Amino acid sequence: MIVLVDMDGPLADFEGTFLKEWKRMFPNEPHIPLRHRRKFYFRDDYPQRLLSKVESVYLDQKFYPKIPPIVEGLEAIREMVVLGVNIFICTTPLSVYKHCVFEKYAWVERHLGYDFTKRLVLIRDKTLVHGDFLIDDRPEITGVLKPIWEHIIYDCPYNRQIISKRRIMRWRNWREILGV
Repeated sequence: MIVLVDMDGPLADFEGTFLKEWKRMFPNEPHIPLRHRRKFYFRDDYPQRLLSKVESVYLDQKFYPKIPPIVEGLEAIREMVVLGVNIFICTTPLSVYKHCVFEKYAWVERHLGYDFTKRLVLIRDKTLVHGDFLIDDRPEITGVLKPIWEHIIYDCPYNRQIISKRRIMRWRNWREILGV
């Protein structure tokens, strides 16, 4: 079995870190609590006039090192490795990737060890990656190919309107979902 896991969301608290940094950097600007988020890209939830400020938070070179892991996610993928599951982190770099690519590798090494960096796939079109399952918080994943993996949605406020797909609720039922 090959399991692909998205990094930002299921394994790394990108959203929480953005909100914390937003409040720190722009204390007088409005913020959107995570429970009120409705769009996949949080920049789409904020007014257009704040777009440059929003981007300045997550494009900063010091952003990724601040992102804490989703502990249950790391524990689950470590268990999967022990069980013999072929697991890969399949993540999309930011559009402005100047710091992001290196920082994603550094994040994986810091939280999962150097050997796990060999299981890191950075790609814009996840439909090109072979696997049985893709665990991702993005509600819809499209690309060049019809994917052969089954998309399992990692539960977040902005993807709860998708009712036709399975969900992993904060990793507690991953064994049941994957049939492991």
